[in-house]
Amino acid sequence: MKRNLLKCILWALLLAGCFPLLAVAGAQQKGQRYKIAVCDWMILKRQKIGSFQLVHELKGDGVELDMGGLGKRERFDNKLREPHFQQLFRETAQKYQVEVSSIAMSGFYGQSFLERTNYKELIRECLDAMQVMGAKVAFLPLGGIKAGWENEPELRMAVVKRLKEVGDMAASEGLVIGIETQLDAKGEVKLLKEINSPGIKIYFKFQNALENGRDLCKELKILGKKRICQIHCTDTDGVTLPFNKRLDMNKVKKTLDKMGWSGWLVVERSRDKEDVRNVRKNYGTNIEYLKKVFQE
Repeated sequence: MKRNLLKCILWALLLAGCFPLLAVAGAQQKGQRYKIAVCDWMILKRQKIGSFQLVHELKGDGVELDMGGLGKRERFDNKLREPHFQQLFRETAQKYQVEVSSIAMSGFYGQSFLERTNYKELIRECLDAMQVMGAKVAFLPLGGIKAGWENEPELRMAVVKRLKEVGDMAASEGLVIGIETQLDAKGEVKLLKEINSPGIKIYFKFQNALENGRDLCKELKILGKKRICQIHCTDTDGVTLPFNKRLDMNKVKKTLDKMGWSGWLVVERSRDKEDVRNVRKNYGTNIEYLKKVFQE
């Protein structure tokens, strides 16, 4: 009991110093229905302090911070468990007026959430990082789980059980874990009902719908605004967003407007395949285009 009380007091002291800084960073963006962020690992700044300056120079509103690499490690390669880096990241975000849209666990693109015995510890570490940086959404891709898990009753039951547990952990702190799956919208609605936790929502990815030949706007409407916590608003690499013929961003905006959705649109891919590592060109172009469509 005393230990839990001490932990709560320490968090209160930490957050008292954290949120005034992050509130300043968000002040410029007040009034915007849609805000534009970038994945730090995709701009080659995975959990690096330089991500804030780069996103500022690219004219983004925020950055999706990654928890760091996972691979075969037991824990994330995470700087944000150290007080020195916590303070440094908060101060740098404030300096460059860049918000933290979300905290990502991109390591689960390649690692199975279902095979990690310490999954609660990993989620706990992510929730702690969210509290440190003032983020309300975590990104959890389920891509590392064996393909076809949704059709195998035992595997599906195990996934649902784990997501229910970690979702309730997040919800108890007023946080949300956004999951990415390969299911269509109807399948995701069904999965969310099975999980039955206010702490689990869908982190929608345009690329998945487009690559599977689905009607993107129809998928958004099936899910509805309350089930979508955040959006990766890009397609696979090939061309940047202004030149993408299969992604009608103006139609997407009209759909989201009509749904009443608002929040963060996060740039992950849509890089020029002929110049894929040119970060400033690719992400600068995509951010500029999204701001023109969603903020002007």
